[in-house]
Amino acid sequence: MTIFLSTATSFFFGFLMTPVLIMILKRINFMEASGGRKIHAGSIPSMGGIAIVFASFLGLFAWLSFDQIVETRYFLVGLGIMFSVGLRDDLIELTAFQKLIGQSIPAFFVIVMADIRISGLYGFLGIYEIPYLASVLLTFVAILVLTNSFNLIDGADGLAGSLSLVTLTILGFWFYTVGMVSYSLISFTLVGGVLAFLVFNWHPAKIFMGDTGSLSLGFALTVLVVLFVDKTGTMAPWEGLKLHAPFAAGLAFLIVPVYDTVRIFIKRSMKGKSPLKPDKSHVHHFLIRMGLRHNQVALTLGTVKLLFIALVFLGSSLNDHILFPTLALAAVALGIWMDKQTLRSIKTNCKKMPSLSEKHLRKERKRLVRRRKPEISKSVFSDNEINMN
Repeated sequence: MTIFLSTATSFFFGFLMTPVLIMILKRINFMEASGGRKIHAGSIPSMGGIAIVFASFLGLFAWLSFDQIVETRYFLVGLGIMFSVGLRDDLIELTAFQKLIGQSIPAFFVIVMADIRISGLYGFLGIYEIPYLASVLLTFVAILVLTNSFNLIDGADGLAGSLSLVTLTILGFWFYTVGMVSYSLISFTLVGGVLAFLVFNWHPAKIFMGDTGSLSLGFALTVLVVLFVDKTGTMAPWEGLKLHAPFAAGLAFLIVPVYDTVRIFIKRSMKGKSPLKPDKSHVHHFLIRMGLRHNQVALTLGTVKLLFIALVFLGSSLNDHILFPTLALAAVALGIWMDKQTLRSIKTNCKKMPSLSEKHLRKERKRLVRRRKPEISKSVFSDNEINMN
C-alpha cells in the first residue's frame, strides 16, 4: 500500500506541476528550437525533468520511513546532485570536463558511501571476486558511460520516458520480491513521475525532459541496475528470483542505450570522426528515416527492450557464458537488419521523388506558362488597337 501511495503521490504532483512548468518556460522563452540534430517541429519547452524529479522526491519523502531514508540517503543525495548537474547544463551549457566532474560526485556517493558497486564477475570468465579498487573503477566507468548513453537516446517524443518506464517497473517488482522494499519504493515512485511526464511528452510533445531529466533518469536507472546485478549475482537461490546471468540481465535492462552508444562509437571511429561529435546517426534517427512516427519509435524500442528482458528471465537458469553472447549477437543482428531496412526505405523514397532534371523541367514549364499569359494579353490588346485604327 505504501508503494502504491508513493507512486500515486508522485504521479499526482507531476501531473499538476508539468502544465505550470510548460507555461513558465514559454513565458520566459526557454524553448528548444528545431533544426540541426533536433527532429521536432517548432519550438518546444525543455527542462521537463524538473517536474519528474520534484514530483518523485515529494512522493519519496512523503512515504519513505526514517529507516528507509537512512538506508537510501546516499542514493538520494547522488540523484539530487545529478539533477543539479543536468539543470546547470540546461541553463548554461557545461564543458565536457565540467560535466565529468559534476557526474563524478554522485557516482562517488553511491559507489563509496552507499557501497553500490559491481563486487565481482560472479563466475563470468571463471572470475568470482575482484579487488576493491578494480570494483570501484569498473562501477565508476559503468555509471558515467551508461548515464550519458541514456542522455543521448533522448531524441524522440516519449522515447526516454518509455524506456525508463519499462526498466523501473520490472526492477520495482524484482526488488520487492527479494525484500529490498526501499529500492522497490524508489523505483515505483520514479514510475509515477515518469508516467505524469509522458502524458505531456507523448507525440506530439508539449515539453521535453532536457538534460535535467535525462541525466537524472539515466543515473537512477544505471545505479538501480548495478544494484540489481550485484544482488542477483551474490544472493542465494532461496532469497528470491535469482538470475544466473547477472551481466546479461543488466545488458537487457539497458540494451537500447548500450547498443546505440557502441554502434555510434564504432561507426564514427571507422570514419575517422570523433565519437563525441553529435549527429543524426542514432537508433531513433534511423527508425524515423524508415517512416516511423515518434510514438511508433518509442513503442518499437520499448517492445524490443521488453523482449530482451523476457529472454533473460525465461533463461534465468543459464549463465553469462551462454546468455551474454546470445543477447549481444541478437542485438547486432537486429541492428544490421534495421540498417538494411533503413537504406531500402531511403532508396524507395528517392525513387518516388522526381529527379533534379524533372524538377527543373516542371519549374521551367511553370515559368513559361507565367510568361505566356502577359504576352498573349499584350498581343490581343495590340491587335485590337490596330483594328480600331
